[in-house]
Amino acid sequence: MSADKQTSWSYTEGLPTEDEVMLRARERSFELGVTSISPGVAAALTVLAAGTKAHTAVEIGSGAGVSGVCLLRGLPETAVLTTIDCDVDHLRAAREAFHDAGIPGNRTRTISGRAADVLPRLTDNAYDLVFIDADKPSYLNYVEQAVRLLKRGGTLIINDALDQDRVSDPAIRDETTTTLRKVGKAVRANKQLVSTILPTGNGLLVAVKK
Repeated sequence: MSADKQTSWSYTEGLPTEDEVMLRARERSFELGVTSISPGVAAALTVLAAGTKAHTAVEIGSGAGVSGVCLLRGLPETAVLTTIDCDVDHLRAAREAFHDAGIPGNRTRTISGRAADVLPRLTDNAYDLVFIDADKPSYLNYVEQAVRLLKRGGTLIINDALDQDRVSDPAIRDETTTTLRKVGKAVRANKQLVSTILPTGNGLLVAVKK
């Protein structure tokens, strides 16, 4: 990355101003050892959620509530977010963040369990938005499930799609980076999807189901 591009990236990441709700959510995530989304990604999630006008959304990986609050702040007031996480402490932190943000309980559904077990139980073509930010080795499976869950016109968002700029370097072949390369190729090759990658944070892969 050139110096100018690095400066621009740093500028955009530092541009969003976060309130006390977000700062407390980030503090909880840090205490739990959760790597929360960057401020740039947080702002992008809110904008993307607002643009989709989604009424039903699924979040794979709670991020201790940081990403969920961002999504809910962009979604319509009647929208419902389903958050899936196998760690009960992470889900508890997410519920605290939702409460701090003044989000009514009937707008959120938190499910404790492995996403690989939970997702197949969700209804086909029933969701407007799916956000993936969980265990990287399972991303290919999550993408497959997400395409099944999304309605036509629904939006898929995948965090960390560039793996800290490692995906673009063919010499790097560790398991995580290789998996994320496969995810990008699978999304691009899927005729049901139109997609792009935004260089925000560590990369957001955004796709819409045709």
